[in-house]
Amino acid sequence: MKVLVIGGGGREHTIAWKLSRSQHVDTIFAAPGNAGIAGMGECVPIGADDNKALLEFAREKKVDLTVVGPEAPLVSGIVDLFRQEGLRIFGFDSKGALLEGSKVWAKQFMEKYDIPTGDFAVFDNHCAAQNAIDAGKPPFVIKADGLAAGKGVLICETIEEARDAVETVMQKKKFGTAGDRIVFEEFLEGPELSVLAVFDGKDYRLFVPSQDHKRAFDGDKGPNTGGMGAYAPVPVLDHILEEKIRIEIIERTLSGIQSEKVEGAGVVYFGLMLTPSGPKVLEYNCRFGDPETQVILPLLKTDLFEVLYEATENNLESVDFENSDEACTCVVIASGGYPGKYEKGFEISGIAEAEEAGCAVFHAGTAIENGRTVNSGGRVLGVTATAPTLREAIDKAYAGVDRISFENCFSRRDIAWRALEK
Repeated sequence: MKVLVIGGGGREHTIAWKLSRSQHVDTIFAAPGNAGIAGMGECVPIGADDNKALLEFAREKKVDLTVVGPEAPLVSGIVDLFRQEGLRIFGFDSKGALLEGSKVWAKQFMEKYDIPTGDFAVFDNHCAAQNAIDAGKPPFVIKADGLAAGKGVLICETIEEARDAVETVMQKKKFGTAGDRIVFEEFLEGPELSVLAVFDGKDYRLFVPSQDHKRAFDGDKGPNTGGMGAYAPVPVLDHILEEKIRIEIIERTLSGIQSEKVEGAGVVYFGLMLTPSGPKVLEYNCRFGDPETQVILPLLKTDLFEVLYEATENNLESVDFENSDEACTCVVIASGGYPGKYEKGFEISGIAEAEEAGCAVFHAGTAIENGRTVNSGGRVLGVTATAPTLREAIDKAYAGVDRISFENCFSRRDIAWRALEK
């Protein structure tokens, strides 16, 4: 079978890596791919947001299954397009993608289907939003409605910060039209948790719950990033809590997806907060998370191609979906300066040595220049290790990290610290 993976980050490398282990897959294409995916398939110079060119490529190459990595193509309707043309694709249609593409739609969806979440208010008027700030108490959580490359959530500790945030988003248009509407959301506290599930329209299957690390530096200091590492499983989650999440959040989300007549099969990413009053949804994503994918797919014992293919047939029930009881840790190596400005083009050494030490090294921001692998993005590599215990997985991952280097690179040294503290 021929598979096309859309995207070029660590998530997509992990998906391609897992698919390459399937007995059903003999050819992998990636658009645009990266230096890591190039080692197991053919990278084609088509942007992940070029829906028409991707459709033509899939048709020309007689691709059997297309897997969408990033959110933007889903929101712009790539699944609708492929399905209209009779091509098999894994991902939600543009309506289902609103779970991530519109914070307003997602919060109203949660309210409509009685899914636990923080209180919220929606504003499309700058003055009304500023009046609400003056009448409220910090901290404030302010979210741009549309896609903002993961940067549209602003937590403001003071009224002045909140007023500036509203001005920046709604008046100065920092996120463009994504900030035409904003959501004010209740500030929730507690451990965060990522739960990812495959939905096929009538059923779902759950991956191992995981936890990522958003802040750039040790001890959860510094600016927010796309994620500096992740681990699974999560010790804070016991069976009682798992059942509560499944019944009150996941089952109700499935019911809502069915009621809204969402088309396609895809992944729902539940960003959860374990509050003193119970688990609540912070956000939905409509695709695999990054870097959570780098720890949940190594723990999936079932053939990923079978899972995704059968999901597009509304036939998940036929798949013997099984997760490993081992542990997995991913540590991101980033370019110096990330998530701010950083330099590109530095040669990376030690990847083979890390792999020899038993790690899987997933490429995110890499490229091949004159036969050399160089950094080309902020998050460059995800060094991932699986082991019988979390402590062993952590140690193994850092043994791999210590073998890799390029100029100005850095990584957090405390991935999974919450689990060890627990």
